[in-house]
Amino acid sequence: MPYITQNDRVRLDPDIERLLDTLSQAPTVPPGEINYIISRIIWSRFLDKPSYTRANELIGVLECAKAEFIRRHLNPYEDV
Repeated sequence: MPYITQNDRVRLDPDIERLLDTLSQAPTVPPGEINYIISRIIWSRFLDKPSYTRANELIGVLECAKAEFIRRHLNPYEDV
């Protein structure tokens, strides 16, 4: 899990939970929809203040999210 303060989690979680509730209404969530959601967030943050530095930071966010998913979920799954 990304390491942010508990206060930030409390602030962000209600909106995240609403999105997750929306996604859970569908029998399946196509990967394209998850890609769309992630892309909208990343593009929005880039277009808010476009620069190479911002792009580099956002790519780092994506890479770290991927690494965290592998470490916390995929590796234990494969161990079973």
